[in-house]
Formats: sequence, structure tokens, C-alpha cells
Amino acid sequence: MSDPGTTTSGIPAPDYEPPAPGYEPPAWRAREAALLAPWAMSAAETAGRVYPEPPHPFRSPYQRDRDRIVHSAAFRRLAHKTQVFTGYHGDYHRSRLTHTLEVTNIARTLARALALNEDLVETLALAHDIGHPPLGHAGEDTLAELLRTEGGFNHNAQALRIMELLETRYPEFPGLNLSREVLEAQATRKKDGTAPAPLLETQVVDAADSIAYDTHDADDAIELGLVSLEELLELPLVAEAATRVRDRLGPLGSGDLRRAVIHELVDFQVAELVRTSLARLRGLGIRSVADVRAAGTDPGRRILAHTPAVAAAKRELERFLFTRVYRSERVLAVRVPAQQRLAEMFDWYAAHPEQLPPRFHERAAAFGVRRSTADYIAGMTDRFLEADHGRCFSD
Repeated sequence: MSDPGTTTSGIPAPDYEPPAPGYEPPAWRAREAALLAPWAMSAAETAGRVYPEPPHPFRSPYQRDRDRIVHSAAFRRLAHKTQVFTGYHGDYHRSRLTHTLEVTNIARTLARALALNEDLVETLALAHDIGHPPLGHAGEDTLAELLRTEGGFNHNAQALRIMELLETRYPEFPGLNLSREVLEAQATRKKDGTAPAPLLETQVVDAADSIAYDTHDADDAIELGLVSLEELLELPLVAEAATRVRDRLGPLGSGDLRRAVIHELVDFQVAELVRTSLARLRGLGIRSVADVRAAGTDPGRRILAHTPAVAAAKRELERFLFTRVYRSERVLAVRVPAQQRLAEMFDWYAAHPEQLPPRFHERAAAFGVRRSTADYIAGMTDRFLEADHGRCFSD
């Protein structure tokens, strides 16, 4: 190893061996050509950006998109936004950020197994929830009701609004100026029928999101004492996972069994999705992105899908979580007052638009006070909302 020495500023120089003379790292185009399946979306085939930019010397367009998402204010705020359990303090259950990272991890595993574009998948996964307001779905429901006569509120549509307008990080253009494929994927998540058939990279993120929230919401619900593992074991998907765990590891205590079952649920769903999707790709004769597009926009005809039996078992788990967890008396007892505080803040800012930050004033002129008020409140974290409510209603 060479002596790192110091720079002229006195800061130690990096301690590494310089590359051999003539070495050139493999270019991203060559890497994609070597690794991607014909049904994957190559960055070399991107439709570009709304505001043209010169290419980066060594990052692909989708790598740049990923970095723009990670460095955005909306992404940072996910750390302090509720995933499901509004008002429950503790360090175990998921925040919107940890959920996003878990979705990204699962999505990258799926993408690699299916030889898809991991940079695009990672971008879509990291961005998929940046439009969520504070208080999780409770906050979204409240804003949707407050704006019901003005187009409503949907976190997927809000994410697109953030990407195209609300982030202000670059003087050359509004928003983040992401690749058109990223914008298209987010438009697909709106489920309003206006987007083209989704790329496989988009389908992977949707599947990973479903796997993550079904499994990890169950884990968080057990941790918070809302349900027991024994109750979950009455569901076929969970019971079969527990059987496989016991067959492999033998008898386990309740804590070890719970952790092993949660791991098995994720692993099983990922492996099953890879198997069935590869079989469907072969069966449909998919040889290109154009073939993927031709598969249609109907979710029932998506290429990346579980078998009917597994899909039915997942729906049963989701029904259980909806009735026993998301709409349980304990959760609603915290959720309803939190929604009331959000509604009070919305009404206060709508009545006092001069109190909005200056950058929202121009938007209020263009989009209306109530929409701009929703943009501001949707960008708040849970704790900022609580602090701001205390400031505005301290008397």
C-alpha cells in the first residue's frame, strides 16, 4: 500500500492504490448491455427529461434520478412520518422511511433475480412514498376529505407533484427533472388509467411494496400488542410459513418463532414471485420492453404477479390487518384526534395564507390557496405538525 501522505491543505490524502495505467472503469452502458434481460428498461433507451440536460460522464440517467430522490427534502422528511401507527411512540415499529428502505431492499432483490434495471428500480422504490403527508393514511384521508370538491388528495399524485413542481433544489427548472420513465411510473401508481402499461421495473416496486407492508405491518402490530402471533397463525399464509420454519429449525420460543416467521413470509413471497414471473415471461414470449407494454394495464394481467392461491392468501392477511389493526379501537382512538388537529391546521392556513412560507404564495396564485395549503401541510412531518398546531392554538 502506498503512503497516503498529505495534501497541500494538510488533510491526509486518500489511502488507496491508484489504478494501473490505462485502466478504465466499465461504462454504465457496457454494464447494462452485459447484465440486463431484453425485457428490462435500459437507461440507454430513456426518453430523456422534460428539461434537457447534458449527460453525466459516469452516472446513468437513472443513477442521477436515484441521487436526486435521496437528496430531496421530501425523502429526508420520511424519517419522521408515520407509516401506520399514528401517535404510538417507540423505536421498533416502522416509519415511512424505514418502510421505504425495506421496499427498496426487496425490490432490488427481485430486480436482480429478473435481470431488470436495478438503478431504475431503486429510484422508483425510494420515491414511491415521498408524497405521503404526516399521520400516514390517516393524514391522507383527512386531506382527501378537505379537498373533495377540488380534485381530492392522493399520495401517489402528490409524489408526482413533488417531482415535477414542489422540490426547489435546482435553479434551472422546477421540481427534480427526473427521467420520463420515473415520472411515468409514478403516474402509473395513481391508478387513474392515464398512464401506459407499466414497465417491469414499476411492477417490481408495486410487488415489493405489497410484500413489505403486509408482512411488516403484522410484525409491528404484534410488537404493539394489537394482535398476537397466535391469531396471525390462524391465517393460511402465516400458518404455512410457521410450518416451514418449524420443519427447518425445530421448536422455537415465541420471540424466535415470530422473527423467523416474518423472515419466512418475506422470503417465500419473493421467491414465489420470481418463479411465477419467470414462468409467465417465458409463457408470454416476452422479448422486449415493447412486449411488456403490450401485456396491458389491467393489474390482473400484470406479468409480475403471485399465483392465484398466494394472491388469495395475501388478501386474507390484508383483510385481517384492516379490521383488527388499521380499524381497531386502539388505533382509531389515537388516529381521530390526530386527524382533527391536521384539519384544524389546514383550516387555519387556508384562512391565513399570508402565514404560508413565501415560496407557497406564488403557487397559491396559480393553484389556489387550498391546494397550496395542502402542499405545505403534506410536506410536514408528524412532529412538525404537532409543534405547529401548538403554536397556532396555544391559547
